[in-house]
Amino acid sequence: MSTYLPTIKQLQYLVALHEHGHFGRAADASFVSQSTLSAGIRELESLLGVTLVERSRRVVRFTALGDQVVAKANRLLREAEELSDLVQAAGKPLSGELRMSVIPTIAPFLLPSLLPRLRAERPELQLMLREETSHDAIESLQHGRVDCVLLALPFDTGEVEVEHIAQDRLFVAFPAGSPRNPPDRVPPEMIDQGRLLLLEDGHCLRDHALAACNRTELRANARMIGTSLHTLVQLVDNDLGLTMLPEMAIEAGILANTDVVARPVESETASREIVLVWRKNSPREADFKLLAEELRAG
Repeated sequence: MSTYLPTIKQLQYLVALHEHGHFGRAADASFVSQSTLSAGIRELESLLGVTLVERSRRVVRFTALGDQVVAKANRLLREAEELSDLVQAAGKPLSGELRMSVIPTIAPFLLPSLLPRLRAERPELQLMLREETSHDAIESLQHGRVDCVLLALPFDTGEVEVEHIAQDRLFVAFPAGSPRNPPDRVPPEMIDQGRLLLLEDGHCLRDHALAACNRTELRANARMIGTSLHTLVQLVDNDLGLTMLPEMAIEAGILANTDVVARPVESETASREIVLVWRKNSPREADFKLLAEELRAG
């Protein structure tokens, strides 16, 4: 066995550089100076006796071997974190640091009521939150940057453990005085595709909304403008179109101080499943199940 082995810190620097493709950004993400990060990677290369990164003034390029080392480093870092999690899980349930990603179409509507309650009932829990799209959140989970993710299904999450939180119905939001007076439940064929406003690509709610409409032509013709649900509501309130909103956003008051009218969509696919997911075989599974209970109670 080799006397000299890479350190966790060296592997973290290498993975950060691979993720960000830039020494400065990787250093910022690692909370160290650029010189410290660069020196750590050079030490790793010297230790291994190989070149992992080709450097120039404008570009950082990993060698083929460097890509393989990064893949192995990601696995080793996840194992190291799980070792820490194993020890932490042996202590008081749902305590210590827990890193969770939440998608933007859930975070502003669920967290304001959840966080004060968690602070009061779980004072030893340090919940570290990241707001990310579903794709980025699952990538963060698989690379060990977060411990769990709160998102909406259907979405391709890969091999993860899943805990159901809630079923969230989808509503159509109309501008006030719409000439097509909305009934109590809106059939998909009533949705005017020429006026449909949806979130920009990358938000899973966009796909959920299109699935609720059950009309493939909307995928080509929908006007994808908004970067957030709050933006879409303001566009609708100014009679620029109509949009789709999840029930949790409506219950949280997203339509307050507007004249927007919302009605549920009359479709079997007009809902999304809110879930908490985490990596399979995580030693903190009991903590995640407790957190799911707290989320359901909210």
